[in-house]
Amino acid sequence: MIIDYKEDISSNIEGTIIDIETIGQFLNQYPDSRRYKNIQLVIFGFINRYAFQIFCAKGIEAINELRERTGMIIESLDRPFYAFNTEFERSVLFYELGKEIDFDGELNREKYESKLDAVRNLGIPNYEDPFYDNGFLCMQAWKDEEFDRAIAHNRACLLKEKDILLKRGFRKPDELRFIKRK
Repeated sequence: MIIDYKEDISSNIEGTIIDIETIGQFLNQYPDSRRYKNIQLVIFGFINRYAFQIFCAKGIEAINELRERTGMIIESLDRPFYAFNTEFERSVLFYELGKEIDFDGELNREKYESKLDAVRNLGIPNYEDPFYDNGFLCMQAWKDEEFDRAIAHNRACLLKEKDILLKRGFRKPDELRFIKRK
């Protein structure tokens, strides 16, 4: 089962901001997309001028359904695509969907800027994020079946990323080498 969360929105952004939540372990020995090959998508959220929607797998058994739905949804979204850490989104979606999804705008100022620092520096509110930009706590909440809290985190991330885009714009994403799963 997939939890489908929607909010009415009026936004003047062009394109779509995508933010995902995941479970799994990073493979830090790899300097490329393989670092993310053991990561599974559990929440897919997006915001654009027409929609603000979050899809959450309600448990392990719903991950395949979320993966299939995400593949269909992403094809219908308005471009350009933005994310705070495009390497993460692009790599996870590459392994989960089996294809490269191009992102046009990187919202972090440099590769290792934390969202917490960007939010503080730009004076952006927390938007009721129960985990204050700590994705690990969101992963734990999802595993503990605290789906409402995990969705609240993704919602806050999307709103913060919208503010980042509107306040300081974006940069070109860093190059990423995609390596097929073996």
